[in-house]
Amino acid sequence: MLMKRSVQFAVFLLVVCLPFVAAASDQVSGHWEGEIQLPGTPLEVLVNLEKSPAGEWKGDITIPIQQVKEIPLKGFQIKDAAVRFSIAGIPGDPTFSGTLKAEGTVLEGTFTQGGQEFPFKLQRADDPVAKAKAALHDFEKTIQDGLKTLNAPGLAMAVVYNDALVFSGGFGLRDIERELPMTEDTLLAIGSSSKAFTTFALGVLVDRGEMEWDKPVRNYIPWFQMHDAVVGQRLTPRDMVTHRSGLPRHDLVWYNNFTVSREELVRRIAHLELSADLREKFQYNNLMFLSAGFLLEKLTGSPWEKAVRDLVFTPLDMQRSNFSVKASQQDENFAQPYAEKEGKLEKIPFRDITTVGPAGAINSSVREMSRWLTVHLYNGKYAGKAIINPATLRDMHTLHMAGAGTSGDPRVSDAGYGMGWFVDHYRGHRRVHHGGNIDGFTCMVTLLPDDGLGFVVLANKNHAALPELLIRTAADRLLGMEPVDWIADAAKRKQERTGEMDKAAKKKYTRRIAKTRLSHPVSAYMGTYHHPGYGDLLVTRNGKGLQFVFNGMKTALEHWHYDTFVGKKIQEPTFEDMKLTFHTDVNGFIYRVSAPFEPMTGPIVFDKQPDSRYSDPVFLKTLCGDYSLMGQKAIIALKGTVLTIRVANQPASELVPRLGGEFSIKEVEMIRLKFNKDKSGKVTGFEVYQPQGVFTAERMQESSDK
Repeated sequence: MLMKRSVQFAVFLLVVCLPFVAAASDQVSGHWEGEIQLPGTPLEVLVNLEKSPAGEWKGDITIPIQQVKEIPLKGFQIKDAAVRFSIAGIPGDPTFSGTLKAEGTVLEGTFTQGGQEFPFKLQRADDPVAKAKAALHDFEKTIQDGLKTLNAPGLAMAVVYNDALVFSGGFGLRDIERELPMTEDTLLAIGSSSKAFTTFALGVLVDRGEMEWDKPVRNYIPWFQMHDAVVGQRLTPRDMVTHRSGLPRHDLVWYNNFTVSREELVRRIAHLELSADLREKFQYNNLMFLSAGFLLEKLTGSPWEKAVRDLVFTPLDMQRSNFSVKASQQDENFAQPYAEKEGKLEKIPFRDITTVGPAGAINSSVREMSRWLTVHLYNGKYAGKAIINPATLRDMHTLHMAGAGTSGDPRVSDAGYGMGWFVDHYRGHRRVHHGGNIDGFTCMVTLLPDDGLGFVVLANKNHAALPELLIRTAADRLLGMEPVDWIADAAKRKQERTGEMDKAAKKKYTRRIAKTRLSHPVSAYMGTYHHPGYGDLLVTRNGKGLQFVFNGMKTALEHWHYDTFVGKKIQEPTFEDMKLTFHTDVNGFIYRVSAPFEPMTGPIVFDKQPDSRYSDPVFLKTLCGDYSLMGQKAIIALKGTVLTIRVANQPASELVPRLGGEFSIKEVEMIRLKFNKDKSGKVTGFEVYQPQGVFTAERMQESSDK
């Protein structure tokens, strides 16, 4: 609104008409900045005026605080020093009538709307696009110094003012080994900055009436469940994309997992423990964004990739942007991933996260990402075409969940979360932003919506601090703020942290209890362990010791103390220094392993699975037959892939495979049964273990196998 609510008449968003003065045409043309003196708080406005060669006037007005961009002006009446014009399409006939003064540098007069009058004053100003370019004219040196100071191989950066690209380029190397330069067209992973694309695509469906943010997800995915049934019934799409579902990260469910579908991962959420109630607190969660992407698939009938391409990439002319690091490597211009290890840059493997794509799998260039900035700064429009409703876009940029981050710096406020975006204030300016980190790549996308500024920096280094620091440095210049040497401050903190980390690493063995032994032979720990949400964890031999395999990642295990092992780094660093503890059941079997895969819920417990032979009908058939048990006939038979036992005239009971080659009676779990074999491997009978004792059954020689 142009006017405050205290004014007793309807005021509309674009009530700002800017006057164009003219004692002479050349004095009126140009860019003007100033205020309308509304009651209480002046309203900042920006006006552009231009006279065509044919003598016709045109112009537009921008109101930053209302995120109103370039609304057309009409009704120009310019004669001598008198200037009059109105804002097109706004009720109440908002009109500026003013006089050009101070040798054509000031235009002031009266703004009227709906019978109300307010003074206004505009001053001639430099073209904002040219001004922004000038502010960053030597920014390349800052970037090059930053690459050297913080030891990054390369990066690309773009800065947008409204719909104008005011800075763009590539710096350093995209491939150190081949000495290939980074460019503004180099493809890099944007990581979790992909989340905003998922919410944007869903927002387009909201505009079409195909989804509502605040209806339960079950309206669209009827089978959707969470560990807490009530939360599962109430969860909405808005909850999914604001990190307030109550579910902590549980990232190892999906990380490096190429064997399950997106639907299967969404179904596994039902088995993952919550650590808070619905909407209780902010908990960053990639699985919820995966679920939001799956929801997009259900609503469009297309894979998430096609839906995002159709609803976002294509309208924004993002032709080379893709959804897989494998696709990037087929392009002629892509960056290699690097990590800093002991002060040196080392190339690391690409991490394919296609399965969890809606949370972080997009790859792009800063040239194409600049178009993404534009649609957010320009009220949902790109190249003159409306892509998304401005109200829907503002909803995404609005804080929906507090507690998303504590700043610790008085120049930056604590963060909250919108929908796919963090929201806070940077040195008094409203900021909407999201970073992205995936193995070997760092991204930062930042909007200052009220200032019409957007930034994107893509770097090919793991957890690089430089993208955020460069954006802060550039923003300070563009906003005319007192400069801060963000990069030097970060370099100092990095050096201090390195020393602290070295000291902490040397102390980690103080937690180890010396001279302890395993409770079982090494072979007893081997086997397949299962969790319904996380899947299988396989423990196998590794020389004389053990290793475990989870989601295809192999980690050698070193005995730590008692029945606890620690992960050793070989090639896969994910589980380095992670402790796995094995547990013994009442029968003396190693039956579980617990691992701190999710620190917010306590250890994740994997149950050891029986030998796979005990689900194989070919093997089970060798156990079938008639047995004599305490003078009664016991018949072991096969029903599909399940053994049954029937004693005398009693109904048959299923036998459930257990550890150690044992079976339990399905109805009475404590009763166990184990088959005996002679030296040739022939089944001779079985033993029944009960609290009262151990009973032996012998195979009846005259019986025929069932």
